[in-house]
Amino acid sequence: MIESLQDFTSGLPPLLQWLGVLLVSAIPFVESYGGSVIGIIAGLNPVIAIVAAIVGNVISMIIFVLSAHRVRTRVAKPKELTPRREKLRRRFDRYGVAGVSLLGQTVLPSQITSAAMVSFGASKDAVILWQTISIIIWGVAFGVLAALGVSLVE
Repeated sequence: MIESLQDFTSGLPPLLQWLGVLLVSAIPFVESYGGSVIGIIAGLNPVIAIVAAIVGNVISMIIFVLSAHRVRTRVAKPKELTPRREKLRRRFDRYGVAGVSLLGQTVLPSQITSAAMVSFGASKDAVILWQTISIIIWGVAFGVLAALGVSLVE
């Protein structure tokens, strides 16, 4: 899958490759960290690849948060949690929005964790803020590692 996403990005005209990274990064499980790596390996300038990956992931996450918020306000009755959502709920109760946002990407995509936190009753504004911070940190970290790795190979 990663190879086909990289082929998609590198197959675009050079001036539109950043758009390919932006679109790829909006996909859950690819995120800003995967998108920045794909962009750098496809040959984009690391700064452009990282920024495009962050923007794509943030846009996608905001859409998920606003959708979850809209659903929660319409259907505000509690429902039984699946084992996976129960585990996420325990982490949310223990670490709060900041902790789940910063560490949650090691388990689930930002889109899913952000929507889950809003469905648990977290402030959509706090979730968007902390998820954006997390997306930036993860995107920059993996982008820098990818850039260093590519420079070692060259």
